[in-house]
Amino acid sequence: MDYLQIQGPTRLSGEVRISGAKNAALPIIAMMLLAKNRVEIDNMPEVVDIKTLLKLIENLGGNFALEDNHLSIETHKITNTKATYDIVKTMRASILVLGPLLARFGHCEVSLPGGCAIGQRPIDLHLKALEQMGASISIHAGYVQAVAEDGLKGAEIIFDKITVTGTANIVMAAALAKGKSTLINCAREPEVVQLCEVLRDSGVSIEGIGTSQLTIYGTDRRLIEIEPFSVIPDRIEAGTYLCAGAITKSTMSITNANPHHLSAVITKLEEMGCTFDITEDRIEIRPTEFIKNVNIITQEYPAFPTDLQAQFLALSTQADSTSSIEERLFENRFMHVSELQRLGADIKISGNTALVAGESELFGADVMATDLRASSALILAALVAKGETNIHRIYHLDRGYERLEEKFISLGANIKRLKE
Repeated sequence: MDYLQIQGPTRLSGEVRISGAKNAALPIIAMMLLAKNRVEIDNMPEVVDIKTLLKLIENLGGNFALEDNHLSIETHKITNTKATYDIVKTMRASILVLGPLLARFGHCEVSLPGGCAIGQRPIDLHLKALEQMGASISIHAGYVQAVAEDGLKGAEIIFDKITVTGTANIVMAAALAKGKSTLINCAREPEVVQLCEVLRDSGVSIEGIGTSQLTIYGTDRRLIEIEPFSVIPDRIEAGTYLCAGAITKSTMSITNANPHHLSAVITKLEEMGCTFDITEDRIEIRPTEFIKNVNIITQEYPAFPTDLQAQFLALSTQADSTSSIEERLFENRFMHVSELQRLGADIKISGNTALVAGESELFGADVMATDLRASSALILAALVAKGETNIHRIYHLDRGYERLEEKFISLGANIKRLKE
């Protein structure tokens, strides 16, 4: 098993190119089940989660080639409609094949999903919506069994709570349904927006893209032709590197980024004293020698993203006074706190709020990654900790960050990937 060894403290400099967004690429790959042609996609991140979903597509009967961040994928000849446990257990996003498989074939079996242990993320909203569209749903032996013999029918669906994966799943289902679907209380994340835009550009009539209400006119099971396109930049990776610049007090740049997707993140970094030079696809961070405390509440887009909570928690250990970070989306997403405390961080948890004392002097230690984003928080802390930090169980990290140590080395970090 691999681990990362980091020598700190260090300063960074230079620029790093941001990869394609994992959270945009996953529903996009599932959407290929709706395509009648071979599709060419650029800026595809080559991370473990992407390869896992592609393996699932291959098991269903599709074929693909992924090289140099270019994906060529074809699914129109598939006949298998069972997504088996051995793949789905490793990644919650595998549930994204449920909507398109059911809409296309009128039946499917999808194993109940796995993934990071950061709290409950039930799929009941997905299943309820599909039932409203005429599907018969049952759960047997760990599988969701869905049937809609005459195809899915358009419906008005009100999501009880905002769900990114649920919105994406039902958007894809509605794209091949018969008639008009109105989806209310939809997620507005850029990753959902791109999914809708690609469907729209492929001939599916969608109104309200980027808003909380979408109106979709389905093709009645007619497969669509999807033109070549590129995956949007990963705003979470971008935010992670900006935090790296801030915590190490380094001037550095990220390229292939979309500043519009990072407004809430940049605002908080500005509150902490950082300044920026921003162009259309490049962000230079100019840090402050005296990091100010900050108050953060994680919420759905366009508010502050939960996927950057851990990174800002690490950054807040170097602020001038106590910061508060309230987690409103996942009930179990402070598991990284105990590992940061091993490095010397002074953090207290009260309910769903972390109080982070500033001016913490961190020292290298052996720590363990508990989920994908916690892994990057430990890296940020290790960059300013005195001495050697070993971060174990980094398979979490490999699920969502492409060539991470290579990118950090290019910025001047002393980081190595080693074997246990």
